Amino acid sequence: MKQKQKLRLRPTGLTIGFISERTGLAPSAIRYYEEEGIVHPHRTDTGQRRYERADIRRLSFVMISQSLGFSIAEIREALNSLPSNRTPTKADWQAISERFRKDLDARIAQMSKLRDQLDGCIGCGCLSLSNCKLYNPDDRARTRGTGPRYLMGDTPSDLGKNA
Repeated sequence: MKQKQKLRLRPTGLTIGFISERTGLAPSAIRYYEEEGIVHPHRTDTGQRRYERADIRRLSFVMISQSLGFSIAEIREALNSLPSNRTPTKADWQAISERFRKDLDARIAQMSKLRDQLDGCIGCGCLSLSNCKLYNPDDRARTRGTGPRYLMGDTPSDLGKNA
């Protein structure tokens, strides 16, 4: 009678070192993203973290999104829409892309406006540029609220409505 051999299961998944090498993130940053609920590694019987290959894309998405000014909360919310029982598909990632597109378009428009108007009057109330006398006489833009009103979407023609 043959004695059954106990099968020793080989831990599956990627190590934190491998994930770090592939993404360029320090292991401490990867652990931080785990604490934030961005990635969900499983543990081996000895307690070592093991990641899925899809976690490389998740972490890369986080890096890109943060560089574009998205908060961890916004990123986590988007990533929570991905399926947890399978590797996300192109369609899954496309759905996240659509969620971010509107915000990205608004940011691009705002940056373009900043680029084009920063050297002129921005409706901030400084009244230091000669153009301010023309576009924001007596700091009338303040009637619309605080801050750089013209970069925030107001125009000099709006002043007639509340001035």
